[in-house]
Amino acid sequence: MTKPRSKKALYIGLPLALAISAGAGFAAWDHWFKDNPGYPAKVLKQADELQDRLLSFDSHITVPLDFGTAGNEVDKDGSGQFDLVKASRGRLSGAALTIFGWPEMWNGPNAPHKPTDGFVEEARNQQEVRYKIISGMVRDFPNQVAIAYTPDDFRRLHGEGKFAIFISMLNAYPLGNDLDLLDTWAARGMRMFGFSYIGNNQWSDSSRPLPFFNDSPDALNGLSEVGKQAVHRLNDLGVIIDVSQMSTKALEQVAQLSRTPMVASHSAPRASVDIPRNLSDKEMQLIKQSGGVVQVVGFSAYLRPLTQGTQDKLNALRARFDLPPLPNLAMALMPGDPIIAAWPEQKFGQYAGQLYAILEEEPKATLKDLGDAIDYTVRKIGIDHVGIASDFNEGGGVKGWENVGEIRNVTAELLQRGYSEADIAKLWGGNFLRVWDQVQKSAKPVASR
Repeated sequence: MTKPRSKKALYIGLPLALAISAGAGFAAWDHWFKDNPGYPAKVLKQADELQDRLLSFDSHITVPLDFGTAGNEVDKDGSGQFDLVKASRGRLSGAALTIFGWPEMWNGPNAPHKPTDGFVEEARNQQEVRYKIISGMVRDFPNQVAIAYTPDDFRRLHGEGKFAIFISMLNAYPLGNDLDLLDTWAARGMRMFGFSYIGNNQWSDSSRPLPFFNDSPDALNGLSEVGKQAVHRLNDLGVIIDVSQMSTKALEQVAQLSRTPMVASHSAPRASVDIPRNLSDKEMQLIKQSGGVVQVVGFSAYLRPLTQGTQDKLNALRARFDLPPLPNLAMALMPGDPIIAAWPEQKFGQYAGQLYAILEEEPKATLKDLGDAIDYTVRKIGIDHVGIASDFNEGGGVKGWENVGEIRNVTAELLQRGYSEADIAKLWGGNFLRVWDQVQKSAKPVASR
């Protein structure tokens, strides 16, 4: 049975940047030309030279739970989308590595689709495993990689040719109602926190509520009381609030409560694909008004609607399982409806397996699709409020940018569209660092809280 690229596919619902020697530079140039995405040689050369000078930041990469194990080594050019070798080849200065915790329901089509005892413990264990992986990278490769605790750290590490790890956390689910865990994680280096993932939690409504969890849209009417308190706590801690994946009402409430800029760490405009997971123009305006940044994500199904062939196959699948056709077929990739939630495990497994197989055949979006989404977002909220994210290891990647070694191709796409080198520098990290500076300066000492 075909295994999905990631859970999100069901729901859509570094030797590192060391000063590159002439030999290493030629190797990178040779590698890229072997997989030339079709840009003129002049544009590719400019992009390559710019990448050497650029401070570049990817605001959302998930750390796989098996990262660093045999076959997935940190310092080898493996099959994954992120490792130190690829980061060096791409001249990626740093990235938000996400300490992510969520009940692993979707490891395959036969996995249970209802909550079971121990889900919170399992999600917390995932957080710890990912933190230890990051700590191990820094311990084992101190000449190549380090954690950036401040924007100045990030800039310094870039100058030293070291890959800068920015620690982010996604999903309040594992934290229960314990706000003090935010202090604990901030002390361990967390500098960005996202309230939501798939499914509502005790802090916030999600843009993708899960009927399997007995969720309903806007169950909390946005943020719960503990969620509202968390906004203020995060402001005090100097931690960036990540509003990707929140419901509209929750995002609006963060905008009202937060005294610091918001960031959508990995989102796309709803104009690209009309699903609640993407940001409406109004939501993007709220992020801009806060002084924040929308990090446009290279996630195929958020950038381009499903092809007609895939839509036809999905409707045929639904018909075979006596499900009504969807009025908006983009919703076929959003959380399942209550009918599916009530199915027995065996029937659900059969349906999910066939759904996975269909989604695996859907062509990836292209660099042009990503560029179109960036263009749209820049037109709506301005060049100072837009950045770039990959969502690698959780389904991200478009044709031409399928791992961190290929970020030069994104730069080439932007040059081809007429973006100046100064504006590309803003998109690749300058805007995010400005927000981080501002959030850090707004923090309050513990004694004053």
